[in-house]
Amino acid sequence: MNIQVSLMKYAIDYLSKFSSSKKNLNRILKNKIMRMKIEKKDKFILYNSIPQIILKLENNNLINDKNYALSKIRSFAHQGKSKLFIKNYLIQKGIEKLIISDSLKEFENLNSNWEKDSAKTFIRKKRLTQSPENFQKNLSKMARAGFSYDLCNNILKIN
Repeated sequence: MNIQVSLMKYAIDYLSKFSSSKKNLNRILKNKIMRMKIEKKDKFILYNSIPQIILKLENNNLINDKNYALSKIRSFAHQGKSKLFIKNYLIQKGIEKLIISDSLKEFENLNSNWEKDSAKTFIRKKRLTQSPENFQKNLSKMARAGFSYDLCNNILKIN
């Protein structure tokens, strides 16, 4: 099956450029198969070979949902994103909820004030100023971004 080898090469090329979760890679490979100009029976064979390809990549440590989740959490925390935003993003990418909660706990053990620092980064990036007339606006902006009321209230009063 020369087509299966080319699909495996495509998956490796994709992973060399982007990090991905298993479910996301599954979606990418299905889209690639749909775009291929081959017979339906060959497409069916390729669809059935996707789990084998993902398993091979996982065994070779080219794809790992736990590492993906941790790297995304680190990246988003640095960008000023909230815990809720990060959870929703990872769920959308197909990471299991147990892996998400474990990764968040692990990250919180390493960086206990990460959410507060992330909120401060959000304030700096969005240029939320400290003034009594803008307090409610800033509070609602942060709430829409997914930060908790208590955290927003404390940080906006400090800044």
